[in-house]
Amino acid sequence: MPQKTKNTPMMEQYLKIKAQYPDAFLFYRLGDFYEMFYDDAVKGSQILELTLTQRNKNAVDPIPMCGVPHHAAQNYIDILVDKGYKVAVCEQVEDPKQAKGMVKREVVQLITPGTILDTGVNDAKENNYLTAVYQSENNYGFAYVDLSTGEIRVTSMSDMAAIMNELMALRTKEVVVNPDFSEENQLMIKKLKILVSVQTEIKQSSEANYVSQGIDLELEKKVLGYLITYLKETQKRALAHLQKAIHYELSNYLKLDHYAKQNLELTRNSRTQKKSGTLLWLLDATKTAMGGRMLKQWIERPLIDIKQIQKRQVMVENLLENFFERSSLQEELANVYDLERLAGRIAFGNVNGRDLVQLKSSLEHIPQIQYLLNELNDGVFDDLIQKIDPLEDIADLIEQAVVDEPPISVTDGGIIRDGYDMDLDQYNDALRNGKVWLTELEAKERKETGINNLKIGFNKVFGYYIEVSKGNLKKLPEDRYQRKQTLTNAERFITPELKEKEALILGAQSKATELEYKLFVDLRDQIKDQIQRIQNLAKVISELDVLQSFAVVSEQGKFVKPQLKVDSRDLEIQEGWHPVVERVLGKQSYVPNDIQMTSGRDILLITGPNMSGKSTYMRQLALTVVMAQIGCFVPAKSAKMPIFDQIFTRIGAADDLISGESTFMVEMKETNQALQNATKNSLLLFDEIGRGTATFDGMALAQSIIEYVHDNIGAKTLFSTHYHELTVLDEELPHLSNVHVGAIEENGELIFLHKMQDGPADKSYGIHVAKLAGMPNDLLDRADVILSKLESQEVTQLQDKIIEAKSVNEEEIRTNTKKNKEQNNDDSQLSLFTPEIVQVNNKDDKLIKEIKDLDLIEMTPLDVMNVVYKWQKQLKKKG
Repeated sequence: MPQKTKNTPMMEQYLKIKAQYPDAFLFYRLGDFYEMFYDDAVKGSQILELTLTQRNKNAVDPIPMCGVPHHAAQNYIDILVDKGYKVAVCEQVEDPKQAKGMVKREVVQLITPGTILDTGVNDAKENNYLTAVYQSENNYGFAYVDLSTGEIRVTSMSDMAAIMNELMALRTKEVVVNPDFSEENQLMIKKLKILVSVQTEIKQSSEANYVSQGIDLELEKKVLGYLITYLKETQKRALAHLQKAIHYELSNYLKLDHYAKQNLELTRNSRTQKKSGTLLWLLDATKTAMGGRMLKQWIERPLIDIKQIQKRQVMVENLLENFFERSSLQEELANVYDLERLAGRIAFGNVNGRDLVQLKSSLEHIPQIQYLLNELNDGVFDDLIQKIDPLEDIADLIEQAVVDEPPISVTDGGIIRDGYDMDLDQYNDALRNGKVWLTELEAKERKETGINNLKIGFNKVFGYYIEVSKGNLKKLPEDRYQRKQTLTNAERFITPELKEKEALILGAQSKATELEYKLFVDLRDQIKDQIQRIQNLAKVISELDVLQSFAVVSEQGKFVKPQLKVDSRDLEIQEGWHPVVERVLGKQSYVPNDIQMTSGRDILLITGPNMSGKSTYMRQLALTVVMAQIGCFVPAKSAKMPIFDQIFTRIGAADDLISGESTFMVEMKETNQALQNATKNSLLLFDEIGRGTATFDGMALAQSIIEYVHDNIGAKTLFSTHYHELTVLDEELPHLSNVHVGAIEENGELIFLHKMQDGPADKSYGIHVAKLAGMPNDLLDRADVILSKLESQEVTQLQDKIIEAKSVNEEEIRTNTKKNKEQNNDDSQLSLFTPEIVQVNNKDDKLIKEIKDLDLIEMTPLDVMNVVYKWQKQLKKKG
């Protein structure tokens, strides 16, 4: 009968370690494999598509088990982490030959979604941020770090809405929170598919003290404390590459919430979720991975300080005007590796010989970059030139120490150059001389025995040997060699002289390999002491790379330098275009448009048919603003622009499935966000507000929103609509102007001009667009008949009513509100109806109470239909 499994010492060790990491997959090292047991094995085998086996198969309760080869473990770890899991890597931490009893094992690193370091080529220009949020009552400390580069930013916020927006903007995969962080807030974060890790305490460390230098707010020091403690406990090593935290204020940048970035497709295509087809894709002519990451950061945080913007503009202009120097600069930059991540690998101890050669190679191009900047400079690049440290001492050190083509492994020798260390040279001489002696011995033995295929070989089990094929054994003088090993087709022999030489060679090789590794670690530690200098150089090179990228793209796209002013709100763009669409379609296919919003012209009410380019026109203005405020030139013939503080967009429609909110509710919430937070220096883009509800409801909301922006905010606003009746508002609102996208009919066919013109559109051309979509002709003919009938009826009188509505004064509104309240307090009637229309009797009391108690806001349209159907059945029965 099978016996119940009794835990072996190894399994006892496994369970003890696993208990310390209950929320992680434990990769437990056994020989050449990492093994998983119990639930880890069951779940891991499913996710990683591994074969699930069992330990102690004949026991009553065999242990589920699966494993991966140690040399391929990183691929499996990446899969788990990419899916949002943690992986604890457990290694042997003592030599099995010297161990008494069980070999000691420890978790040497906890890899999490926010701390993964090994990024592929495709992600080289992407940051992977680990974020921390510290909640103290209703205030929040917020910090984020890219562990691969050591970059840290910290700020404070007063509400969760701002926190959520930052998390989405950073595309963070993991958030570290303090124990008092509320469950409700944790749930909000988890709904975004972000891993929440609770750090129970702050532990003092030299890294935390260094990172927090210059940070004054206690709230921000706390969040940094939790963040650094979490890093120390997961990475289990010194974090010498962490940079001093930089405090930032959201108000110092052009504010773009997550929805605006998504709608404008700044860094990610909303359809494909890829970079292609975005503003980042358009502007990225960077030559280095670190430059690509900085470009993305600039796009996501445009400036509002005109001096900083103009400083960038001047450098871009200088690079634009000096083609040959710029081309040479690009060639040099293309030879600079990712200094930021090389510094991180050095600090982590993950660096190998090839990485150091890449660092040396990169540094060898810095003097030429300095020279080119001096050639370009007329005072424009003074700040950058002063910040460049060529790190010649580090380049010389690597040149002296490391061979030109080192192996990947740092433990097998072959890394250190001859002449760097006297003892190593002696070992290497012994090795080389020994191998020469072996070659000479082989030639000598072949000549004396007459066996031409006799050879001297080596393997790790038997050492050096003389091998003779079976067919030539009769040529071998008796007792010349000592027999060592018999093979199918050959015999292997040894001699006392060969055995003695073997001891010398292998001794020298072992000592040389051991010494080489020690020398390499010493070299790595010397460079680690200079990490801050490497990081500072990386920042300068990254900035220079982004600026040259702006120059290249501006030249290719024929962009112009915008004139920016802080003392004027006038916006004048001549022949502007959507840069991404133009790149895709080609310059000849895209029709440029003017945007004139000078003083007294703050709102443009845009009408015109679908597919005519209204949304494109709106987006192109927003992209032009972003490009101008990151210091790039803009797509236009000329541009005069104010500095905007925020951009709000309400473009497109989608349900918020996470919150369970309808399209219309999302639309209203986003619109409200803009109305509550916009200033006169903001840019608002409203596309088809009100279309998600009934016609009159939607039109009323659209009109009231326009009036509110006009009367209370005064922001520059583009408002596109299909409610043509609203175009009469220009008669009542002095700062509103009508514009429309031109379209003409020829032989019953609709031709879009894609040109913005003053005044309202004369019709919507909706039926023409339906025709372009391929709808049946009979259907289209019927639609024409219905349209004609509707247009001849009283609906055409709506514009008069709109003007009347605008003239309603506040006193009338207050009076009507008072009357409505009085009617609502009368329990004898339903406020939706008058007594003349509906006579209420006692039998209907129950039905009326149901209607009164109905919470329409929380109901879906289907719920409402079901309730109305039920009421209808009840009334029919009573009738």
